[in-house]
Amino acid sequence: MDPKTTETEARLTRQEPSHHTDATEQHASLDTDVEKQPPHSKANSAENSHGGKKSVYAGLGWLDRLLVLWILLAIIIGMVLGNFVPNISEKLQQGEFVGVSVPIAIGLLVMMYPILCKVQYETLHRVFAHRQIWIQIAFSIFVNWIVAPLLMLALAWAFLPDEPGLRTGLIFVGLARCIAMVLIWTGLAGGDEEYCAILVAVNSILQMVLYAPLAILFVQVISGDDYEGVSYSLVAQSVGVFLGIPLAAAIVTRFAIRAVSPDLYQKFLKWIAPWSLIGLLYTIIVLFALQGEQVVDQIVSVVRVAAPLIVYFLVIFTATVLVTRRLGFGYKLSATQAFTAASNNFELAIAVAVATFGANSDEALATTVGPLIEVPVLIALVYVVKWFAGRWGWKD
Repeated sequence: MDPKTTETEARLTRQEPSHHTDATEQHASLDTDVEKQPPHSKANSAENSHGGKKSVYAGLGWLDRLLVLWILLAIIIGMVLGNFVPNISEKLQQGEFVGVSVPIAIGLLVMMYPILCKVQYETLHRVFAHRQIWIQIAFSIFVNWIVAPLLMLALAWAFLPDEPGLRTGLIFVGLARCIAMVLIWTGLAGGDEEYCAILVAVNSILQMVLYAPLAILFVQVISGDDYEGVSYSLVAQSVGVFLGIPLAAAIVTRFAIRAVSPDLYQKFLKWIAPWSLIGLLYTIIVLFALQGEQVVDQIVSVVRVAAPLIVYFLVIFTATVLVTRRLGFGYKLSATQAFTAASNNFELAIAVAVATFGANSDEALATTVGPLIEVPVLIALVYVVKWFAGRWGWKD
């Protein structure tokens, strides 16, 4: 295989309809994949290349092995802060950035930047030359903008027929396609981070165009609820900030440091790699600190919103995994598709709900519950999909 070929290119080539890739070439490309991965990921790749004989747990790096513990601690710390530190929610919300609390905005930007730095922007034009990438993008658009929103709409009505405010909040969550945490889940599951960045960019563009009219269609036309509509400028600002800033910073960083020394850039990537998880844990603490008291005070409403969310995450994720595997997608591409479909842009949903209905509305409460449920459910799905990949011997 051409040494300049990226991992994503090789992966897409193996997905071409012929399905007769030479075994020697495939073995070489797998070796290249392992060589390019950071040290903590190599064990996982080695496990996959040997038929998944080792346990999923043994294939994880030490930081990933304890991730569930870190997340549980972050949730506990956030809940304790939210319920026992006086006025912490008000203090955290004193400053807002594009309709989102400044501490949350900082966490999201820190979380996304290291992952986007890994994308090989200088070779993306070769990736788009493959017919298979357009098939993958078309599949992703169908799942993200037709199947997932309609599923959330159906679940919102099934579980909350008597609560129009909570139902509208859920619909907002279902329409907001993820542009941040999906990069984390994909990386933890061993998916294709470069391909995930492409899907995030596509969803970001579509989000600026489709979110507002779809919100009007789903809430006002289909559901028949009173609704003033979503501001296009608010959606564009949210997407532009939470994707545009870290993306621009990552591109500038990559080209600037690589111009000096490619080896120096590899060292830089190793240094910033842990900051994605640090940003995730920090964001979780802030989220639960902001909403900890409200979760306790309105526990019935929280539970009623949590039920359809859990069903949504499990159904859309499982269906996407099974369909993509049936279609012959490799593990990395399938995992990326599944987490892209199941993840939601909670910062956009919260910003829209607060700007339209107010911070103390049922709509805002429902959008806030979204990430509180998404984080533990999707981290569990990371381990589940890796376990099934090992059990099925599922490779690229």
